[in-house]
Amino acid sequence: MGNQNKSYPRQNRDGSSESKIQNRELHRVSSTAIIHKDYNPPTASSHSPKGERAPGKYLLLQRNLNKKVFPGKWTVPGGKLETDDYLNLPKTTSDHWYFAIDRALRREIMEETCLEVGKLKYLLDLTFLHPDGVPGIILSFYCDYKSGDVKLDEDNIDFAWVTYGEAKNYDLVEGLLEEIEMVDKILKGEKIEKVKFNYKNNNY
Repeated sequence: MGNQNKSYPRQNRDGSSESKIQNRELHRVSSTAIIHKDYNPPTASSHSPKGERAPGKYLLLQRNLNKKVFPGKWTVPGGKLETDDYLNLPKTTSDHWYFAIDRALRREIMEETCLEVGKLKYLLDLTFLHPDGVPGIILSFYCDYKSGDVKLDEDNIDFAWVTYGEAKNYDLVEGLLEEIEMVDKILKGEKIEKVKFNYKNNNY
């Protein structure tokens, strides 16, 4: 094992230096939820061609203009994992707390939108560097709308329920449109293992 506190300078693609990372294993953990509704299962009597599902809608939130990161951009509900999401609760086993991410994301959804959602399903993950140089990881989930009316907190100034096609007309956080496209394909019946993240520079 090497020295975990050693600084490692990072370079941007343009050659400029990133802030030094003090701990290569330490990450801030966040999660996001693509909430969908109005998807109807295909049936033999469906009016859509070949029994296809009717277009579903996805909840977008517009970030407050005073936010330091992505001000005014459209995104989806989510936020950071906090120790309060598990430390004050009984452990699931003698050593561990299970389902902390699930609790944290449901808390964020309720705080930002006042909505209840169904089962959270994992989609993908992404990593990045915060403005202060601390590495972050975001776990992206999707889920169905369950109940409630959207009521925004101070972090957001507007919301919209849109189809995947309509989402193309919004100033989204980079990469989010491709995530919504993935969910749209899954909900239309494509096998999840065949659905890919189709960002223009994606090599995965």
